[in-house]
Amino acid sequence: MESVQAIKQRFEIIGNDHVLNRAVEKAIQVAPTDISVLVTGESGVGKESIPKIIHSLSHRKHGKYIAVNCGAIPEGTIDSELFGHEKGAFTGATQTRNGYFEVADGGTIFLDEVGELPLTTQVRLLRVLENGEFIKVGSSKVQKTNVRIVAATNLNMFDAIKKEKFREDLYYRLSTVEINLPPLRDRKDDIHLLFRKFAADFAIKYKMPTIRLEDDAVELIQKYQWGGNIRQLRNVAEQISVLEQERNITASKLKSYLPNIGSNLPAVISEKKKESDFSNEREILYKVLFDMKSDLNDLKKLTMKLMESGNLKDAKDEHEGLIQKIYGENDDEQDMEDLDEEERSILQIPQNSPQEKEDKYYFAEEIEEEETLSLQDKELELIKKSLERHSGKRKSAAEELGISERTLYRKIKQYDL
Repeated sequence: MESVQAIKQRFEIIGNDHVLNRAVEKAIQVAPTDISVLVTGESGVGKESIPKIIHSLSHRKHGKYIAVNCGAIPEGTIDSELFGHEKGAFTGATQTRNGYFEVADGGTIFLDEVGELPLTTQVRLLRVLENGEFIKVGSSKVQKTNVRIVAATNLNMFDAIKKEKFREDLYYRLSTVEINLPPLRDRKDDIHLLFRKFAADFAIKYKMPTIRLEDDAVELIQKYQWGGNIRQLRNVAEQISVLEQERNITASKLKSYLPNIGSNLPAVISEKKKESDFSNEREILYKVLFDMKSDLNDLKKLTMKLMESGNLKDAKDEHEGLIQKIYGENDDEQDMEDLDEEERSILQIPQNSPQEKEDKYYFAEEIEEEETLSLQDKELELIKKSLERHSGKRKSAAEELGISERTLYRKIKQYDL
């Protein structure tokens, strides 16, 4: 059995990260068997290297090795691509065609992006894994195949199963052994090694001197998050090799090739709530609900008085203040004027100014502690805060809350304040 370092050199795998070494070691161990393997990891981490290692070290190494990108084949033709079809099976099927499972009999099939397979195709694939049988599209004849299946995906398979986009039984058949490749950001010591390898390759390819990174640039690429992983690092090395005249690259030059640098900062979390009751949208919604509740109670009261007296004019004169409160001139614009500056800024749709567009962090989100959605608890909280601000003066507190002093007194008694 070849050593991990020998296999890495043979397949040009760069890096000494212990998770990467463990993944290569697992590939070497499972290669002599015929069990199915699922390779997981983010896009661009080099998942296609593991199936090649497994195939080359297995007893199937003299058989065919076929790599299939399941996400690149249209849903309507993927069954025909994998399992073949008979002549006349569908429009355009002018002749019989052998699928990948028939062609690769005795070899290995690598199903890349297996999480993108349609559910109907997943059923067919499960049958191949269970007993090696498949049926061509448009045929009724069961055929046998002897292939080793190695699959790869960048999806979270448990989420896909939960959303019913992937069959759970197929997942457990594919992942008899699961090999996970770490993202590049978790292999900080390997980043510079990979960059130097790519820089040397492109220097030979384009017949120009090799680019070299200054110390500050090395520190920068090790701190960068590399969302595209090794693929992104390779593209950056190629761009710099072609475009830069100066072959010693500083951090300031490197920054221009790294998109969204610094944009992965954590969201700002406030240490304590603002003093205002209406420091976020939820507070304002509660305030609107309380106002609606108060108006509804006043409307009930007015309707009852009108029913008891039966005289519209007398009821109107007697309850002029109440009518004005319910049907007054407080339209939406007046309501906006009654709000303070902070409340208006929350309700209005923000217009990004040129200065805001230049500030990369203007969109940082404040995450506040989850609050209870109990309307009664929120009403109690608002009353307490209003009384505290007005030093226990019920009249001022009632005016702020938009209710009568008598109603406020009743609520104080109700909540035993």
